Amino acid sequence: MLRVVNLTKVYTTGFLRRRTVLAVDGINFAVQEGEIISLVGESGSGKTTTAQMILRFLPPTSGKVEFEGKDIWAFKTKKELKSYWRQVHGIFQDPYAAFNPMYKADRILYQVFNLMDSHISISDRRRLVREALEAMKLRPEEVMGRYPHQLSGGQRQRMMIARCYILKPKLIVADEPLSMVDASVRAGILKLFLELRDRYKTAVIFITHDLGLAYYMSQRILVMHRGKVVEEATPEEILSAPQHPYTRRLIEDIPLIVRKWVDI
Repeated sequence: MLRVVNLTKVYTTGFLRRRTVLAVDGINFAVQEGEIISLVGESGSGKTTTAQMILRFLPPTSGKVEFEGKDIWAFKTKKELKSYWRQVHGIFQDPYAAFNPMYKADRILYQVFNLMDSHISISDRRRLVREALEAMKLRPEEVMGRYPHQLSGGQRQRMMIARCYILKPKLIVADEPLSMVDASVRAGILKLFLELRDRYKTAVIFITHDLGLAYYMSQRILVMHRGKVVEEATPEEILSAPQHPYTRRLIEDIPLIVRKWVDI
């Protein structure tokens, strides 16, 4: 479904003294239909930059991203872009920055129908929004009619995931989707990702620094360090026989109770 080919991003910083920063360094991977993979690494390892290039928010310096055999940066028309963002949707670490603070939750959620078929009736739109909110353990009366700043961080995060749930995309790029969610809600959100995979064959690129979550969620784990994918394997292989020193350091940081749970 998705192929990342020699993807590279170089930033140029400074004014009088220019310098370059290699954020993503020639990475390659593929995602199949209905597959969940995890990009794991510390802050600054290039995970979010990779996500932004896949979502077509940030142009690569070199390399390409192909979706269903087509280079996404060849999409030029509004129709092509809307079609792509209908099928590939992002969930972001900071939901407040992703929402227009001048829009109420109603408008934010109903905007997704601009990417969908226009023949969907008003009653069906209301039903789909309600189903998505309830799947996130949100009561519509708690969020509808409110601005983003009037919601808690956890409510905003769950509303962002609900917006993605309405679309039923082919691929979700989830950048630290649990960063602002209470532990009591996390299991339900993880279950929702698995339900989307099983029911709609939705693929997920799950970005996290938590190897324990990656073990639970993924069929493959890609470990990123300083812009490169330094190791790629199944969760069992990564945790039982890590090949790269950086992967071994990440495993050492997993709490002892989790390490015992996964038998490492």
